[in-house]
Amino acid sequence: MAILNIRMLPEHVHRKLRLRAARAGRSMEAEARAILAEACADEVAPVEELQELVDSLYGGSKPAGVVDELLDERRREATTE
Repeated sequence: MAILNIRMLPEHVHRKLRLRAARAGRSMEAEARAILAEACADEVAPVEELQELVDSLYGGSKPAGVVDELLDERRREATTE
């Protein structure tokens, strides 16, 4: 396991971390690990959730052929590079 030392931590952050750890019944080190693990977790939205977002953004009038147009544009650019 890796070790991480944090220097120059502002006093108010240290105090808040200590209080947060106490509320959670953990040590400050365990609380910092939990915070870092949560911050670095890969959050992947389910496909259905992403599709709902796209539908809400376009309001039922999604553009067609956009991917093909982008690929064609990139191929044209590649021939001139």
